[in-house]
Formats: sequence, structure tokens, C-alpha cells
Amino acid sequence: MLMNIWFPDCKSLLALIFVASFAAVGIAQEDEANHAKVKERELENIREKISAIKKSMDKRSTDRDRIMGDLQRTEVQMSKKRIRLKEIESHRKFSGKRKMALEKILKEREAELKEETVQLAAQAHAAYTSGYQERIKLLLNQQEPATAGRMMVYYSYLIDYRGNNIDKVERYISELDELQQKAAEEENQLATLAKTRYAELMELNQAQDKRQNLLVVIKMKIEQEGNEIERLAAEGKDLEHLITELMEALPNYTIGSEEPFSRLRGQLTWPVPGGLIHNFGQSRAGGRLKWNGVVLAAPRGHEVRAVYHGRVVFADWLAGMGLLVIVDHGEGFMTLYGHNETILKIGGEWVAPGDVIATVGDSGGQQQVGLYFGIRQGTRPIDPRRWIKKVT
Repeated sequence: MLMNIWFPDCKSLLALIFVASFAAVGIAQEDEANHAKVKERELENIREKISAIKKSMDKRSTDRDRIMGDLQRTEVQMSKKRIRLKEIESHRKFSGKRKMALEKILKEREAELKEETVQLAAQAHAAYTSGYQERIKLLLNQQEPATAGRMMVYYSYLIDYRGNNIDKVERYISELDELQQKAAEEENQLATLAKTRYAELMELNQAQDKRQNLLVVIKMKIEQEGNEIERLAAEGKDLEHLITELMEALPNYTIGSEEPFSRLRGQLTWPVPGGLIHNFGQSRAGGRLKWNGVVLAAPRGHEVRAVYHGRVVFADWLAGMGLLVIVDHGEGFMTLYGHNETILKIGGEWVAPGDVIATVGDSGGQQQVGLYFGIRQGTRPIDPRRWIKKVT
């Protein structure tokens, strides 16, 4: 006995495939959206942990020295002002270029309007001198019908051409009004930006004066109390404490890079070009302490670049280090970039080799502009020079 087997026709089969594909796409999109939400919550969690650690570090520093708290607030304010000034300058350049482009188009439209107006005036004058009854004259003309017909067609073309001229003139006038209005808006925008820039510069100058006064007070305090070594040692312990807390609080992420950091000895490039001001292991504070990183000479505001793939786990002010960026490269390796003028990344962001993460400065109460650069494996300082590619 034969069984009745149903075979779908082409339309039914296509409909089934479409429904299945649509459902698969919907599931994939939902999974992608859920994954993005998980990553966002993960990033927010990281930033909350970093913020909690930062508050703890601030309390340790402030309890030890109130003046350092004032220095922190002042230098952070200066950093924000400098970033704001760069944003204003960027807006000014964009607005200036836009204004120049508008003025160029405006001149082109004015020239086109002038040309069309001249043509229209010439046509109007020709029509006036030839009289207002051109069509009637042609119809009453005793010339051959063929000639009269051709003249009527030419006349029709002439009327259409005048109409197009009038439309162009009206359009150019409308465009000119709009362009003039936009140019005026850009002019007002530039004036507003100039005022804002002046106000920001004034506040930055005031903050710089305050910082300079604080540095004088700090220097006098150190000379009177003779506690420079104790202060530097305490700041060194603060940094070790920060790194320890970061390692304990943050999960060990897999860094998306071709090679693990441990295999990069002798392959990295300096975060800024420049000679050494202070070398790793060099004595400081009368020989009782040593440098656990290097300080590189570079001009103020020079871009500081990440040396390898990693995740920013700290981007804030720390006593002794000023505006500091710490990048986690996995396997317990971290790179440190201190004394910055501005920080251009936030905690939780991923970076790649060469990404700009900060600009060179003298924050942390430094008397000389330069970049502190250090490498840590856990809390243990490592000589950065052994990881840098030698120039041949």
C-alpha cells in the first residue's frame, strides 16, 4: 500500500526558508544585543571598582598631607582646562574652514546671479524695443506660412529661455540669502568660541599660579621638616598598594594581541621619543632610594603612546605620579605613564600599540617636564630599557 507523502511546492519551500532565515537572524541579533549589554555592564563594573580604589588612595594621600590634596585638585582642574581648550580650538578650526567654504560658494553664486541678471536685462530690453505685440505681428504678417511658423517656434523658445533665466535668478537670490545667513551664524559661532577660549585661558592661568604657590609651600615644608625621603617612600608604597588592589579587584582578561607581553623583550618602542632624565635603578633622595622606572625628556603637550595592546585600568591623579595612566597587558604585566599634562583615555578602555593615551607634562608637583615610564610584573619593577628595541 502506497503512503501519501506531501512534498511542498516551490512557493511553500521558499516561504519556509524565509521564515527560518528570519528567525535565525532575529536570534543572532538578540544574542549580539545581549552580548553588548553584558560587555557594557562589565565595563561599568570595572569603572566602579577603579573609582572605589581611587577614593581609597585619595584618602590615604589626603590623610598624610592636605597640601597634596590641594595640588591634586589644582592639577586635575588644569588638565580639564587644557582638554577643553583643545576642543575649543578644534571647533574654531572647523568653524573657520566652514566659514571660508561658505564665503567661496557665496562669491560663486553672486557671480552667477550677476551673469544671469545681465542676460535677463538684455532680453527684457530686446523685448521692449521690439514691441509688446510680437506674436500678433507674426500672425498678421503676410509672409509665407512656413516662415511664420518657424518664427513662432523661435519665439516660443525665447519665451521659455526668459522663464528659465527668471527661475535661475530667483533661485540664486534665495540661495544667497541662505548662504549669507549661514555665514553670519558661523561668524557668531567664532565670536562665541573666542570669548569661551579667553575665559578658559584666564581660569587656566589662575590655576597655574595657584599650583606654583602650592609647589613653593611644599618645598618649604620639606625643607623645614626634612621628610623628603619619607614622603617619596610613602608615595612609592601608595603606587605598590594601587597596583596590588587593581590586580585583586579586576579580572584577568585575555588581551587580544598576536604575542603575549612576556615575549616582547627588546621589541617595544618608547612611548615618547627623547633622552633619559632619570634612569632605572639610579639613586635619588641622597642615595637612600632608587628610581623604579625611567623619566624621558619630551616637550610639554607631546603625545604619549601606548607601547602594546592592553586595557586601561587606571587613568587619574596619584600622589608622586600626578596624572597617571596604567595599562594592563595580561600575564601580570603593566606599563605606567606618569607626570602627564592631560589624560586622553578612561578606565576600562582597550588600547593598541601607538594609541595616544596622554600628553607630556609635569603633574605631581614635578619641577621639570618629562614622562615617567615604568613596567611592572605584579608589583615588581622591571628595567624598561631591556624591553625597548635597540636603534641600529
